Amino acid sequence: MSRIAETFARLRAEKRAGFIPFIMAGDPDLDVTRELLRAALDAGVDLIELGVPFSDPMADGPALQRSAERALAVGTTLTGVLDLVAEVRRDSPVPIVLFGYANPFLRYGAERLARDAAASGVDGVLCVDIPPEEADDLEPALAAAGLDMIFLLAPTSDRSRIDAVRARARGFVYYVSITGTTGAAAPDAAAVAAMVDNVRSRVGLPVGIGFGITGPEQAATLARVGDAVVVGSAVMRLVEEHPGAAFLPAARALLRSLADAVHAARA
Repeated sequence: MSRIAETFARLRAEKRAGFIPFIMAGDPDLDVTRELLRAALDAGVDLIELGVPFSDPMADGPALQRSAERALAVGTTLTGVLDLVAEVRRDSPVPIVLFGYANPFLRYGAERLARDAAASGVDGVLCVDIPPEEADDLEPALAAAGLDMIFLLAPTSDRSRIDAVRARARGFVYYVSITGTTGAAAPDAAAVAAMVDNVRSRVGLPVGIGFGITGPEQAATLARVGDAVVVGSAVMRLVEEHPGAAFLPAARALLRSLADAVHAARA
């Protein structure tokens, strides 16, 4: 059983949802990312999505676009991200999923990525712009290395798309709670609940809910619906508001409040 599967099995046994922060690697630099990852682990997160910066992040809203730009401006590379994962992995078993786009992953090479990611301690890869129908290069390489490939579903996903994800997905399914980019709008909890139930029953995997979740109250509401809640823009927006590493105290407080809200939501 993979670390991701073990985590969701534990969450089911504890009858609670998991909290997943998204952290853009390299914003403002990898040294600060290391501190932010440690803050997330101290807050009790259940899984981490670590963003691989890309110059054309089409699914990301303005906050994460600017976050990726800052990371690229200081020279963040996929190799550097994997080195950081290896360092963090020595101290923590919390699953880490790389969140990024096809260009950096395929330029690095599918088999090379799978090999190096597994060696560093990565547990899965979510490639935003590779749907299941176009995953013939990446998904088999990841599977052979023991890594889960996470796929996206959205409010616009029909039955055929859900079935296509069912055929290839492992670990969990990432449900995009709004029709738009990250942080662009607030999700409709009732509509999300209906779709998440449908996805979970058809795919047979846990469902993490992300996009548009900004605070503890909203996270708690969706934690009663999904198996995990993902928050990204709200965390990385703090980087813009505080220069250097000055955002870390605020980030620690936000991460703790989000984790506590998600974990207590079903009590």
